Amino acid sequence: MSFNTLGLSEPLLRAISEEGYSQPTPIQQQAIPLILAKKDVLAGAQTGTGKTAGFTLPLLQLLSQSAPNSGKRKIRALILTPTRELAAQVGESVTTYGRYLSFKSSIIFGGVGINPQIAALRQGVDIVIATPGRLLDLAKQKALSLSDVEYLILDEADRMLDMGFIHDIKKILAMLPKKRQNLLFSATFSDEIKKLADGLLNTPTLIEVARRNTASEQVEQSVYFVDKLRKKELLSHLIKMGNWQQVLVFTRTKHGANRLCAQLEQDGISAAAIHGNKSQGARTKALADFKNGSVRILVATDIAARGIDIDLLPHVVNYELPNIPEDYVHRIGRTGRAGNEGEAISLVCIDEKAFLRDIEKLIKKEIPKIVLEAFKPDPSIKAEPIEQKGRGQQSRNKPSPNKNDPSGRGRGENRPNSRSSSTPRKEKGRA
Repeated sequence: MSFNTLGLSEPLLRAISEEGYSQPTPIQQQAIPLILAKKDVLAGAQTGTGKTAGFTLPLLQLLSQSAPNSGKRKIRALILTPTRELAAQVGESVTTYGRYLSFKSSIIFGGVGINPQIAALRQGVDIVIATPGRLLDLAKQKALSLSDVEYLILDEADRMLDMGFIHDIKKILAMLPKKRQNLLFSATFSDEIKKLADGLLNTPTLIEVARRNTASEQVEQSVYFVDKLRKKELLSHLIKMGNWQQVLVFTRTKHGANRLCAQLEQDGISAAAIHGNKSQGARTKALADFKNGSVRILVATDIAARGIDIDLLPHVVNYELPNIPEDYVHRIGRTGRAGNEGEAISLVCIDEKAFLRDIEKLIKKEIPKIVLEAFKPDPSIKAEPIEQKGRGQQSRNKPSPNKNDPSGRGRGENRPNSRSSSTPRKEKGRA
C-alpha cells in the first residue's frame, strides 16, 4: 500500500514524497481513512509507530476541505500533548506536511515567556498544539477562544492522566463546542483511559497496532542482576565492552540523573542529563550534543524523555526500574522504532524485584535474566522497601507545587522548566 491509496490530497502527497516516504505504517493505514471519513477514533499505538503523521495528515486535509470564514483566523483544531517536547514534535509534523497549505499553527506550553504566545494568537491561528496548563492560563487571560474548534486530538492521553492533567482536560473540554470530531491516541489502555474515552468520543472506531500494554517485538530485552552500589560500575563496563556510542539511560529522580552523569564523566564516558530542573539552554544543548554524537550517554527522567525522537537509537538502559509498570513500556519504546531493532537493558538490584515482577505481569512476558560473574550480587544483602514517591505517586494524587514554575501553576517534573528548541528528527521509513 502507498500513501496515494489513502485519499490524501496532492499538496500533502507532495510533502510526504519530499520527506522521502512512500509506504504508510500500519497506524497510518488504519487511521487516515477513518479520520478523513470524520469518525471519532480511539487508537492504541506506541511511540515509534508513525502515529503523529497518522493524525496530522488527515487533519490538514479536513481543514483544507472546508474554508474558514473570512476575517481573522480562528482556532479550528486543538491538539493536546502532555509535554513540551511532544508538542514541539507534533508542531514540526504540522509544519512539515502542511508546507503547501495555507495554515497557521501555534505551539503553546509553559516554562517559557507567555507574551510571544499571546502575540501569535492575536494574529490568528488555525491549529493550536498545547500542553493543558499553559492553554488554561491563556484562556483565563482571554488570549484565546476555543468556541470554534472543529477537531480535538488528545495525544498520549495515558501520559496526560499519569501526570495529573485530568482536571485540566475536563476544564478544556467544557470550553469546546459540543459538535466536533475527537481523536484519542494512547500507548496503553487503563481503566482511566477507557472512562475518558467513553465521555469524550462519539461511537468511536477502535484501532490497535500492537497488543495492549506490550513492548515492541523489535526490542531485545534483558535484565542484569547487580547490587545497587555497583550499578554505575556495571553500566560503565557494558558501555565500554560493547563500545556503545549512543545510549539513553533512565533514572527515577532528577538528582539521580545528575549524580550518574558526574560518575560516568569520571569514568571517561561523555554524558549529559535532561530533566525538569535543567535550564532551557542546558536542555537544548544536551539534546543537540546527544543527537550529533558529541555526547554518548543521555541520562533522563521519564517526563523529560517524553517526545524525544531520535533516529535509530540502539540502546536504552533502565538504570533504575520505574515504579509504574507502564512506564517501562514507554521507556523501551525509545528504541526499536519504525521496524528497526533495538536493545533495552535493565539493571536490577534486590530492592527492585517487585517492580520487575509487575513489569513482566503487564507485558505478559518473562524478560531474560543475566548475571555477570564479576558483578554477581552479594547474597547477604537483604531487600529494603523502596519509598513509593516521586512522579509515580504524584500522578495518582495532586501534583506537588513547584516554586520554580514560572507560570505559577506548579506541576513539578510534570511541567518541565525548559524546552529543547532542537528540531525533532524523523524516524527512518515512516512519515
